[in-house]
Amino acid sequence: MDEPHLLDALGPAGPYRARKRETVTDTAGFPVAELSLTPRLFVTRALSALHRATPLPLERRLAALAEAGRMFREDTVDGLSYREYEQTVARVSGIPLPAVRSAADEIADSAQRALAGAYGALPGGAVLDWRDPRTRAGAAVWTRRGDVLAVNAAGNHPAPHALWLEALALGYRVALRPSRREPFTPHRLVTALRASGFGDDHVALLPTDHATADEVLLGADLALVYGGDDVVRKYADDPTVLVQGPGRTKILVTEGGDWRAHLDTIVDSIAHHGGVKCVDVTAVLVEGDPAPLARALAERLGALPSLPAEDEKSALPVQPADRARALERHLRERARGTVAHLGGDGVVEELPGGGAVLRPAVFEVPDLKGGWHTAELPFPCVWVAPWSRAEGTGELRDTLVLGVLSGDEDRDADLVDELVDDPTVANVYLGDHPTHWMDRAVPHDGYLGDFLMRTKTVLRG
Repeated sequence: MDEPHLLDALGPAGPYRARKRETVTDTAGFPVAELSLTPRLFVTRALSALHRATPLPLERRLAALAEAGRMFREDTVDGLSYREYEQTVARVSGIPLPAVRSAADEIADSAQRALAGAYGALPGGAVLDWRDPRTRAGAAVWTRRGDVLAVNAAGNHPAPHALWLEALALGYRVALRPSRREPFTPHRLVTALRASGFGDDHVALLPTDHATADEVLLGADLALVYGGDDVVRKYADDPTVLVQGPGRTKILVTEGGDWRAHLDTIVDSIAHHGGVKCVDVTAVLVEGDPAPLARALAERLGALPSLPAEDEKSALPVQPADRARALERHLRERARGTVAHLGGDGVVEELPGGGAVLRPAVFEVPDLKGGWHTAELPFPCVWVAPWSRAEGTGELRDTLVLGVLSGDEDRDADLVDELVDDPTVANVYLGDHPTHWMDRAVPHDGYLGDFLMRTKTVLRG
């Protein structure tokens, strides 16, 4: 694209080109798009229209979702072919092209199977409709908690856009505030959904500045929000907001565990999709000496190439050079007191065409008390630490995915019991499984349906 692409807001009356726009640049600083930013009144009116709208019948919703998934992955949408779309997302976000392509596949698959994912949360004793014969004797009916879901989208990766499609399958109307860092994926997806049969007042794209962002959430019944620890704290006591926060994904190698046999899986879990996802490992805890594993990880991760994000063989994230240098300075400050096996001399490699690759880093930490292992950065950066059974599971808490490579499953059964029971550990993977493994039939961070739906008793004569 030679001229900046115009990304309109998508309101209940169709596309809206605002006077106030933000320039979206690629990682080299070149302008790629002009994103319309909606004013407060426009947002308020759009949310009101979504509340008034009536959901499509179930079969039409499912057919429209399936067609939108096909269009998203195959067709020219808003003037961009799929090839142009994936190249543009890689250029703008700095996410490696293979990761963008994988995320697009995930979004298309979710559109095809959105109801299957949503129904994972269906209670075993509940029915889906008050007309079900079981309500004559009294039965739980699974029903929405509201009508409109607001999504404050993430910009670190396209894949989270696969999740909120479940809300459309369940009959919600969706108001989506895209990240200004990467608005192409949500714009393409909402455009495809509208072209496939969803009304303009069923799904809206409402880009805003930070001052107006809360209006999108306030006008909805429920909200799905992505962010860091500050966002988690902000909405901790609000039952109408579901926060998708930091992952802090870890691997634990217990005594006798042969990490050499699982080195490919550990490396893959760290560097998958450039290390930018919440399910990528940022800490490896070893019951024993962590140094040999840290050295092995540094050797393997250090071999990854430095390439532009839109290259077919790219494997590492790219960011604007100034932002990459700021991250590097933060890393050096954070890594004081550790042994640098990789990245100690810096992690930034500037590209000839502009932008900078964030190269992997591996640090061996002396203990868990310093909190080094809780740092989560948007590239393959891993903290390798010693862990003692006597320390307990406290430092394993607050984890999205915890991989356990056990040296003795019988001996570690009580430990696994404790981890599975811990409410702050969302997923436990035992054995040789990458931490980025997912399936729509099982929860990622709980089922979204647990948040969107409730049961109520219906008794009829």
